[in-house]
Amino acid sequence: MAQTLKGFRDFLPAQMAVRNHVIKTVKSVFESYGFAELQTPTLEYSDVLLGKYGPEAEKLMYLFKDHGGREVGLKYDLTVPLARVMANYPDLPKPFKRFAIQPVFRAENTQKGRYREITQCDFDTVGTVSPLADAEILAVISDALTALKFSDFTLRINSRQILFDLVIQAGISSAQSLTVLQTIDKLDKKSRAEVEAELAAKQLSPAQISRLFDLLKGAQPDSALTQIMDSAAKLGVTHLKFDPALVRGLDYYTGAIFETIVTSPRIGSVSGGGRYDHLISALGGPDLPAVGSTLGLDRICDVISENRLLPDLVLTSTGLLVTVFSPDLLSSSLALALDLRKSGLNVELYPDPDTRLDKQLKYASAKAVPYVAILGPAEVAAHQVTLKHLATGDQHTLPADQVPDFLHRLV
Repeated sequence: MAQTLKGFRDFLPAQMAVRNHVIKTVKSVFESYGFAELQTPTLEYSDVLLGKYGPEAEKLMYLFKDHGGREVGLKYDLTVPLARVMANYPDLPKPFKRFAIQPVFRAENTQKGRYREITQCDFDTVGTVSPLADAEILAVISDALTALKFSDFTLRINSRQILFDLVIQAGISSAQSLTVLQTIDKLDKKSRAEVEAELAAKQLSPAQISRLFDLLKGAQPDSALTQIMDSAAKLGVTHLKFDPALVRGLDYYTGAIFETIVTSPRIGSVSGGGRYDHLISALGGPDLPAVGSTLGLDRICDVISENRLLPDLVLTSTGLLVTVFSPDLLSSSLALALDLRKSGLNVELYPDPDTRLDKQLKYASAKAVPYVAILGPAEVAAHQVTLKHLATGDQHTLPADQVPDFLHRLV
């Protein structure tokens, strides 16, 4: 039997209903803050992708040579492609606020919450160093998750600048900062002893390691981060927590960093981002500051499904199935379906007029279609339609010309 590749998934209609609801919701929140949609290609030249994320991330990239001999790769995230766009189109109005909802690809070791094709819902502000831009990113995350019925989540926030300063205060050279921080970033996945052993393997002394952990334990937000947090609170963000051990694994972050975790299920972060003020210039563009985040569609949908956050979500876009009572009454069913679609309703017509009515009703139930229309000989003769709500069994028989208005009030 043919199989999907490991780490890649099919999404059946019920799953797509959840995904589409999440996309519609977060897109609405993005637009409410003035973000406009941008899309970038699935493939980028390898030199666009390499050297931006760090060695750990580059191990997970899908890089290959195409039939034209070009070195290319599937995009690893949506931030580097945005930076490339800003380098290619320097005349875009600033600040430039964009969102993008597209798949990215990572050769992960697959496990719960980790897939090789994931969809990111990114939103970024380019061209300003204002702490309000950072605070607004936090507000968008909070608003989006709240709109999706999340309540038990924490928005963790830290600053790369704070972390860089702590590394220096611990007596560690600035040249080792990134590799040290990559190890500290594993504290939520490994024990302190395992992290200390990895730091020792990177030639840090016991005194440096001990000093670094003491500094992390006593760290406090600096003035820049405090200003961001205060502005976020004024924008309605209530789930914010300073976490000095938060690192974010990618090399391009320069200032505030943030991610969102949920208590249940233990699935990792459902959002992550931060300030990256030098990435655009690294791609040959102008030296533009930028800040942004992503909402991970796949993990958000996993949380929604596991915690049943949207129990009343309609799993089909079809509001009505028009049945066919018998082949000789097919014309009446066709005419009804046509009239209802013209009125703006999503209507499915059962395609086989020889199928028994009870089987057609079971088909509608299996697809979670809420209503069926029945046009038997009595209804056709009286120019009427019987509408049945499958969940309750309630039926209404009414004149055919009143059906569109009746259904518009219901579906």
